[in-house]
Amino acid sequence: MGSQWRQCGVGVGLGLSMLGCKVTPVAPPPTDTGAASVDQPLSDEVHAVMDEQADPCTDFYRYACGQWLDDNTLPGDQTRYGRFHELRERNKEAMRGLLEASAADPAQQLGRFYSSCMDEAGVETAGLTAIEPLLAEIAKVRKPAAMMGLVAKLHRLGAKPLFSVNVDADFDDPNINIARMNQAGLGLPDRDYYLDPSPQAQALRDGYVEHVTLVLQALGDEDAAKRAVDILTLETALAQGTMPRDQMRDPMVRRNKVDRAGLAKMTPGLPWAAYFEATGRPDITEVNAAPPSFFTAMDAAIGKAKWPVRRAYLRWHLAHALAEHMPANIAQAHYAFFKQRLEGQAEPTPRWRQCVEATDKALGESLGQRFVDQSFSGQSKEIAEQMIGQIEEAFAQALPAIGWMDDPTRARALEKMHAIVNKIGYPDTWRDYQSLAVGTDHLANVVAGRQFEWEFRSAQAGKPVDDGEWHMTPPTVNAYYNPSGNEMVFPAGILQPPFFDAEKPMAMNFGGIGMVMGHELTHGFDDNGRKYDGEGRLTEWWGADAVSRFGEQAACVEQLYSSYEIQPDVNLNGKLTLGENIADLGGIRQAHGAYRSWAEQHDGDETPVVEGLTNEQLLFVSFGQIWCTHATPEAERMLARTDSHSHARYRVNGPLSNYPEFWQAFSCEEGTAMHPTNVCQVW
Repeated sequence: MGSQWRQCGVGVGLGLSMLGCKVTPVAPPPTDTGAASVDQPLSDEVHAVMDEQADPCTDFYRYACGQWLDDNTLPGDQTRYGRFHELRERNKEAMRGLLEASAADPAQQLGRFYSSCMDEAGVETAGLTAIEPLLAEIAKVRKPAAMMGLVAKLHRLGAKPLFSVNVDADFDDPNINIARMNQAGLGLPDRDYYLDPSPQAQALRDGYVEHVTLVLQALGDEDAAKRAVDILTLETALAQGTMPRDQMRDPMVRRNKVDRAGLAKMTPGLPWAAYFEATGRPDITEVNAAPPSFFTAMDAAIGKAKWPVRRAYLRWHLAHALAEHMPANIAQAHYAFFKQRLEGQAEPTPRWRQCVEATDKALGESLGQRFVDQSFSGQSKEIAEQMIGQIEEAFAQALPAIGWMDDPTRARALEKMHAIVNKIGYPDTWRDYQSLAVGTDHLANVVAGRQFEWEFRSAQAGKPVDDGEWHMTPPTVNAYYNPSGNEMVFPAGILQPPFFDAEKPMAMNFGGIGMVMGHELTHGFDDNGRKYDGEGRLTEWWGADAVSRFGEQAACVEQLYSSYEIQPDVNLNGKLTLGENIADLGGIRQAHGAYRSWAEQHDGDETPVVEGLTNEQLLFVSFGQIWCTHATPEAERMLARTDSHSHARYRVNGPLSNYPEFWQAFSCEEGTAMHPTNVCQVW
């Protein structure tokens, strides 16, 4: 569901009238058989979320989620909250219990990390001790080589001055890792925040300058106000050279392997030897640096900045990357601007939740191992593995009916699907964190944790890809498809209610986690995933006619989602969300197809288990109910610019309104909102 791992979007806003639909009531089962089959507590649970007065053929999201939306308000410490987030909170509560128990024993690494975070007085006492040597080094920098060494040191701490760097599989050889350098260097969430000429955007930039001023003052900068303006100017120059997010989705745009000479040619003003020396990997000779136009613009932008501006820029990005873990004067300023103003969060996040998240980030598999022991049963993994097999079979069974695809490409697609590796629950081998020193200074612990992670990742550059590695921790409520590994990964954290429950009817499981599985599988064949072959190599392996016909189907989806207005004058970006929307459209089809096959193997599974719903209808309701969500208007506006996933309403209504089997299940007549005349189908 997100970057290498994703989620998606919505319905049919093509100017169709919101007519009511004719719903054929489900006949009650005979009292001697069906009545006894209805699970009343389960019925109450499902109906407690629904708005049964809403017309499912007009707005299925409201029908599935309306009562939950009416009964629940957005918590003050959240910017988005839904049933997805309810599960995240339950998992965090479980981790909190584990960490508090661990904190009782000072010998336990997990407990020490969590305790240092919870000790707010200790954070104030320690102050900025952990980064004072780095701040002193920044204050002295006056030569390009020293500056690039400092950029590397900041990268090691998770900051992203000028550009970002990570290690991932080579686009051309997915068996070998390569250092990937990407456009970055901005403090605001996206390039558009710098380039938007509207009065609202200008007011936000003014607020940003005020915030940067506060942070620089806290770091002891005497010219803080002037330097904050200079930082905005420098970042605006970087934003002008930044490629828009929707264009950066294309892996062909992100592929640009160059040697050190090629990197120097793109950026003649930057001494790269000093950078690689400071990363601890002076031996690296090849990187992937994309897009080339950004690196050229970056070189020009930093070249025009005077040394006081460069130093202030480095100080700002160091503080920005660590702000939430710093003393209150900086942490509260960070909350006030980035959480309160940008996202509309009304109250600060509780300290315990911040500390659970920080511990999960630093010691994720150590904490995850305990979470799995407590919260994930072996039966869950077995059933999930069976369901994935059924989802894959549904995908294979549907391939012959896809009219736009030629037979040779269809056969290659089937080969790729059979080559997908599935990872369920947790890794086979747990990471060892023994060499990570954890003391009583929280900021120092975060710094140590990030450096530990950097060493782990940077050591992999130029080395064979570890097929057993996971890119999410086990308690994470999410999933992902990794195209270079041709693998789907489902952490234990998402294999929980409402997505999955081994004790619940399979119709609900297929509507929940089954849809997630279908979604991730479809990512292997969305507008980007389809460009990787079954071995994870970025190459064109489709026939030209299939590529052209696929493009027509994808354009339908892009136009459809771009028509959805989530707030007055704020529409979804159908190009930015295209991959997730294609995955949502395919995900519900495969989940439903897999359920039908399962039901046939289990004597039809025709006896309703929830009052008033057939089991097939229950699948669609369960799918809708995983996305019930509230959000602040500020968060929705920001996400419309930055998130590759669509608004929750459209993640439900979009796929279902384009799915004929849904129309049949709820007897939606053509011309209703959930049964438009023109539909999009990719997979």
